[in-house]
Amino acid sequence: MKEKNILIVEDEMIVAMMIKLKLLDMGYKFAGHATSGEDAIRMVKEEKPDLVIIDIYLKGKVDGIEAATEILKSHIVPIIFLTGDPSRETRVKASIANPVGYLQKPFMDEELEYVIESAFHKAKSPVFKQMAQDMAA
Repeated sequence: MKEKNILIVEDEMIVAMMIKLKLLDMGYKFAGHATSGEDAIRMVKEEKPDLVIIDIYLKGKVDGIEAATEILKSHIVPIIFLTGDPSRETRVKASIANPVGYLQKPFMDEELEYVIESAFHKAKSPVFKQMAQDMAA
């Protein structure tokens, strides 16, 4: 299970490096780091990660929700949203991309590990695969 590649999409370098170190400590592989929605879309095509952890609010023209939606049009990959915004409005807006999990900044190591394991479990379900195929259509 831990042989999975995870892509981090986060424009705050300190947060991205902290997540990377935690992923490596947990035994996961690091598929790369993108700082913008545009880079995330390109990197998913190139690296084909098993999971994407993406900040909802990214600098640039494409935010995390738009990037996730675009990624899911061509790749069936579970998405975990990362955000510092606890509002219901943000979660409702993000739900359009059918994320398999959310991480609220700041988070504990245990929360990161739980959300990742839960995401991989959900990604195995026929419901996830069907939703991903529907988004791609």
